[in-house]
Amino acid sequence: MDSQLWPVLLAALAGGYLLGSIPFGLIFTRFAGLGDVRAIGSGNIGATNVLRTGRKGLAAATLLGDALKGTVAVLLAGRFGMEAGLMAGLVAGFGAFLGHLFPIWLGFKGGKGVATFLGVLLALSPLGLLAFAAIWLGLAFTLKYSSLAALAASALTPLVLWTLGQPSVAFLFLVLAALLWWKHAPNIRRLIDGTEGRIGQKG
Repeated sequence: MDSQLWPVLLAALAGGYLLGSIPFGLIFTRFAGLGDVRAIGSGNIGATNVLRTGRKGLAAATLLGDALKGTVAVLLAGRFGMEAGLMAGLVAGFGAFLGHLFPIWLGFKGGKGVATFLGVLLALSPLGLLAFAAIWLGLAFTLKYSSLAALAASALTPLVLWTLGQPSVAFLFLVLAALLWWKHAPNIRRLIDGTEGRIGQKG
């Protein structure tokens, strides 16, 4: 690799990480006067836990913000990455995902990454995003487990991207999917134990 590209890629990684580190769920709930969202439910900063405040609008805004920070990171890096092009976008997307999972502002304790995963996917492969959505909707509708649907869709995303002729993007999402599964370890344990909450389940 050309040594002149390293500063570009490092800048893309740092910029993506800083964008990904923005804790929209925490910011939105605090501005709404709801306190620290980490003090309720799962203690997570993502949209699912924000929804536990009863404010659907805030949860939707969190989902959108967490997704778009991944999209914006990729697009900005691709625009200013010069000849690094796609590589800068891939690195920025990885940085944004890491930033969401391990935000420096919150002691490296962040979200689980699904929304940011989708945002990065939107920027790099809209067709891949459509495939993810189709898989998620199909499994969520039939099995009624949101977490299981997301885990399965994320695991299949690299294969979908490979078949679409995007091997470098597929490799990135193989890494992102592995990290996403690791962050969902508690959900996986509950799925195995049969204690994971179903979609629409109350109590």
